[in-house]
Amino acid sequence: MIEYRLAVVEDAALIHAMLSEMADAEGGVIGGGVEALVRHGFGAEPRFRVVLVEERGIALGFCLFLPEYSSWRGAMGLFVQDIYLNHAARGKGLGRGLLAAALAHAQDWQPAFMALMVKRSNILAIGFYGTLGFALRDASDPYILEGEGLNALMQP
Repeated sequence: MIEYRLAVVEDAALIHAMLSEMADAEGGVIGGGVEALVRHGFGAEPRFRVVLVEERGIALGFCLFLPEYSSWRGAMGLFVQDIYLNHAARGKGLGRGLLAAALAHAQDWQPAFMALMVKRSNILAIGFYGTLGFALRDASDPYILEGEGLNALMQP
């Protein structure tokens, strides 16, 4: 029995463990701990939501998403920050199910679009998202400012 459900604070350690699995597979490290997930996702003003997919109470994966506003569209959307399925759960339609569940749990935002980022080297993910109708966002590439550059910009 497959179930999609909105995560609760008690799921933070489980979510962190799956994030760590995902990071390990990509040669990365998760910067925040369980406390950061609790603070940002389950506090007084949650900044993101997480949908879990489970089979008989065993977590198979998750989708972490947050609201995004598009001034060009004049509409709210949702941004998928992370989506993960363990290897045994892949190829069973659960990724599509996670995205659909995220949309269902974001209806209070009235999303007119869904956005996400994919590594250019992840050909399987690009193919999967393409079958759902995802397309590149214009000719834009994402940029990020962090560390010293971010600190310098915050200075008056």
